[in-house]
Amino acid sequence: MTPRTLLPYDPDAHARLLSAYCLSAAPGERLLISGPADTVPLVRAVTRAMLQAGARPVPRVDYPEFQDDLARFASDEVLDTYHPVESDDIEALDGSLRILGGEAPIHAEAARRARLLAARAPLATLRARRKWALTLYPTAAGAALAGMTVPEYDDFVMRAMFLDRPDPVAAWGEVRAMQATLIERLSRADHIRIEAPGTDLTLRVGGRTWANSDGRRNMPSGEVFTGPLEDSAHGVITFTVPAPYHGQMVRGARLEFRDGVVISATADEGEDVLHAALATDPGARRLGELGIGTNAGIQRPSGNILFDEKIGGTVHLALGRSYPETGGVNPSGIHWDLITDLRSGGRLSADGEVIQQDGSFV
Repeated sequence: MTPRTLLPYDPDAHARLLSAYCLSAAPGERLLISGPADTVPLVRAVTRAMLQAGARPVPRVDYPEFQDDLARFASDEVLDTYHPVESDDIEALDGSLRILGGEAPIHAEAARRARLLAARAPLATLRARRKWALTLYPTAAGAALAGMTVPEYDDFVMRAMFLDRPDPVAAWGEVRAMQATLIERLSRADHIRIEAPGTDLTLRVGGRTWANSDGRRNMPSGEVFTGPLEDSAHGVITFTVPAPYHGQMVRGARLEFRDGVVISATADEGEDVLHAALATDPGARRLGELGIGTNAGIQRPSGNILFDEKIGGTVHLALGRSYPETGGVNPSGIHWDLITDLRSGGRLSADGEVIQQDGSFV
């Protein structure tokens, strides 16, 4: 068999998709583009694409360790509050794009990181009220985390975003149509049950809205999601896909829920990180999201939640903040997606009817 040709990463193609499709940059709009220094090639490409669209891009680049330094060295007042100009700045934006790069080493105590997130939760709420998008620039650090060479990782990122297709926007339109059919089925359901080795969890979603994540906000995407009723989660779930939390990996997390609240939490690795996240605020112990991954172009975990939660045949639950458009009302300073793979012995049911078995819809 002839080896598949690896696609080189193309920041200009990526930028065109982000500007025209994800953010629909329009003349006069003030749009923030933020990322660490290792994402500068994409920051520059998106800035140029937005300028060509007549928008007013606002590029901002931090050094990779900035958030960690803020949590480590800030005074209590700076750690636990934010300056009014920060909210004023968000109010003056029409939208924002956040670009992920290589993960910086984490040195701050988990409790201090949790305080920082809790204090800035209102800013996250403000940003969510405007159009926004999240994407990733492939770096050598990202490739190492995924266990790939840099050329392999570039190819992985390009294909996950459908940048290997002649018309990526049309490809995302196909995803939207497929997911609309799935949502039509799920919208009639009240009880959702997730079963797999080490997992038997039920949730209620009646009256909530399912969102069709078609790449406009997350690039790549490929999922449908909703906000489960905040007091409905009951049972246990084991998350089989490793999940990073601010640069620290958590493996084999197992949560037990009663009346929607986490009552027990363990992990094979990173249990202290898991407990620190749960201690952020009361909302961190409840669920803000139930998501079902559908992206068949992503077949393996890469150590990055943006990609891993979209793997076709997986489900994910987010601890913390709900997305208002789903009808969810859980407030929190965190929104952390944890993923379990259903492709080997897993089952997803809606009101007692099996809708997915071993990762395939039935």
